[in-house]
Amino acid sequence: MGIMTAPSTSTTHPADSHDMIRVRGARENNLNDVSVDIPKRRLTVLTGVSGSGKSSLVFGTIAAESQRLINETYSAFIQGFMPNLSRPDVDHLDGLTTAILVDQERLVANSRSTVGTVTDAHALLRTLFSRIAEPHIGSSQAYSFNVPSVEASGAVTVHRGNKVREKQTYSVVGGMCPRCEGIGKVNDIDLAQVFDASKSLAQGAITVPGYTPDGWYVRLFSESGFLDPNKPIEKYTKRELHDFLYKEPTKVPVGGANMTYEGLIPKIQKSMLSKDPDAMQPHIRAFVERAVTFTQCPDCEGTRLAQPARESRIAGKNIADVCALQITDLREWLNQIDDAGVAPLVTTLAATLDSFVTIGLGYLSLDRPSGTLSGGEAQRTKMVRHLGSALTDVTYVFDEPSTGLHPHDISRMNDLLLQLRDKGNTVLVVEHKPEVIMIADHIIDLGPGAGSRGGTITYQGDVAGLQASDTVTGHHLGDRVQVKPTVREPSGVLEVRGASAHNVNNVDVDIPLGVLVAVTGVAGSGKSSLIHSSVVPREGVVAVDQSPIRGSRRSNPATYTGLLDPIRKAFAKENGVKPALFSANSQGACPVCQGAGVTFTDLGVMASVATTCVECEGRRFRSDVLEYTLAGCSIADVLALPAEEASRFFTDDAPNPAAARILRRLVDVGLGYITLGQPLTTLSGGERQRLKLATHMGGQGDVYILDEPTTGLHLADVHHLLTLLDRLVDSGKSVIVIEHHQAVMAHADWIIDMGPGAGHDGGQVVFQGTPATLVAQASTVTGQHLAEYVGQ
Repeated sequence: MGIMTAPSTSTTHPADSHDMIRVRGARENNLNDVSVDIPKRRLTVLTGVSGSGKSSLVFGTIAAESQRLINETYSAFIQGFMPNLSRPDVDHLDGLTTAILVDQERLVANSRSTVGTVTDAHALLRTLFSRIAEPHIGSSQAYSFNVPSVEASGAVTVHRGNKVREKQTYSVVGGMCPRCEGIGKVNDIDLAQVFDASKSLAQGAITVPGYTPDGWYVRLFSESGFLDPNKPIEKYTKRELHDFLYKEPTKVPVGGANMTYEGLIPKIQKSMLSKDPDAMQPHIRAFVERAVTFTQCPDCEGTRLAQPARESRIAGKNIADVCALQITDLREWLNQIDDAGVAPLVTTLAATLDSFVTIGLGYLSLDRPSGTLSGGEAQRTKMVRHLGSALTDVTYVFDEPSTGLHPHDISRMNDLLLQLRDKGNTVLVVEHKPEVIMIADHIIDLGPGAGSRGGTITYQGDVAGLQASDTVTGHHLGDRVQVKPTVREPSGVLEVRGASAHNVNNVDVDIPLGVLVAVTGVAGSGKSSLIHSSVVPREGVVAVDQSPIRGSRRSNPATYTGLLDPIRKAFAKENGVKPALFSANSQGACPVCQGAGVTFTDLGVMASVATTCVECEGRRFRSDVLEYTLAGCSIADVLALPAEEASRFFTDDAPNPAAARILRRLVDVGLGYITLGQPLTTLSGGERQRLKLATHMGGQGDVYILDEPTTGLHLADVHHLLTLLDRLVDSGKSVIVIEHHQAVMAHADWIIDMGPGAGHDGGQVVFQGTPATLVAQASTVTGQHLAEYVGQ
């Protein structure tokens, strides 16, 4: 398929080469020697099926090289402390500007990180309180729950204009609650889950993950001199038990070196309980959930703040009260402040809060933990950081900014993208939604397919040219799924009574079973809160949510789905050897690169260089292991196969029906093009979500819950997804989809619409019925947009 371009007279093609980002010979991931000119200070949308190479071009090539070049401007010493960035596989790049990535990676899952702390909002609020709150307690740090506090009472004379006021004050370094150390919760550890009192240290008494009898932690306990490693814990004296569990940090000689000995309980608290549960490895999280009970801190009542910060108020509210307000309400509270001395500060804070509201996040509160935000919410929160920036001629790169947005909110998000462009910036957007594609100044379409069948530019030009082009995107840009004339009859109902979570308050609703149900509503209306709190915990429910896949560059679709196990067993049986030989993370690993496929050359303080392993040539396995074959293919050959091709290799009949079932599910969810050994770190967000869906499809659940399964899907692939959902329902499953995409709404048998607004303005069921009824009534925001979508 040849490249189609818009007429040369188009305003989206500046004639001056200095107004272009020029890419020549890009080969990152599946890019096929791509060369393209991207206009600066324009809004360019990159389209194409998932896996066609869009992210490889803008994130993996343009943004990656921009960031690498910026890092090189620092001294060699400073670079030694920065991430190592390798040069992307491209012949030449020209016209780059500073690139700012606004992606869908979740914000840091840290118990000290909130919506307020990851933006300027909390810092501005702290400054405001330090200026005019009474009693005055010090600088802005006095209101920070992340800075330790030291209290001392005193008095201060404050001069404001001609007035002199005697005010009670405190000398406070920081605002952290001393008891919970700014977490807002205290914990109680069940000692029975921490150790087995009938055993000694040498016998494995400690049952905490990582504390094995031959491990370093237990060695430190055993050789500390405080404990007898062969004595059962139930025989310990009172002093020994205290030293074992609670002893303060003490230097002890162990193994010829001075080491710090500390009691088991404070060690657990520091190494495990200070982390956000979402950031923990599954086995650590399981231990914490089993052994630890968290309760609200009785001293600060969960506010995280020391007493002086809690008593210092503006208009009757302390900073914790203010941060707990919904952002729309916080904006109204700010209007009450009429003090000329802080007017510029109030104006700046108001603009930040207005950005939250404009971008559709007005339902959040500043004390919301950042790790609880969805990918779409996280991306829009990052966007808030940049809207007030004074920088110009910057390249902003967005990854599907419409993710998680109701059609009602997409137009407001579009306005913000145009606002960034109009400030003189280059805006690059990877998108599938027609509403976003239609506002582009310039479009670059990649394809024609995905994976090895993609990686070429099939069109570049304006929207009109795309609509007329002979491309997959052009063909499907005007697609509309019509409301079904007849819908399935439910086999029963799933009763929800008194549902209450977040903004959902005492909601009763009957969810039909045996049909396709779409739960709709604007972002923050309570869709996920209703379903995840009231349906997900039930027996027989399989939930595919938006939580990220955890895995390293050694993880791949074969390991994640469990596909590698039957493949290894098939190789082992065929060749009469152990299955462990066919794992690059075990006995079969190349001895030079340890199964990574690449080796790293350390250049001291400069960035280390990754090169393909010369021993295994990137194939990751020992040479003798590669001599074992199955149907003429080595294990490395099989892992290099796309799932669709592998499904023809592993059939139900022979050699491996277990592998065939998993491969069939990968193809069913539209991932037939990804290779079995492709690192998970190279998969897009949409690909990772569908990989999770393929894994869960093998379960025995009766009710499937999917949270925005259209994320990352091209218009052409949405039809494939609808077919898959139909197949699930027709097989006897009940499918509940939380969605914003009108195509899924129109195709559903039943719709439950939440609203009418977001935050405390939502949380109610505003409609339940068939899509046809919703369109006919058009009484809700969702109904109005669905009616417009289907042309009624």
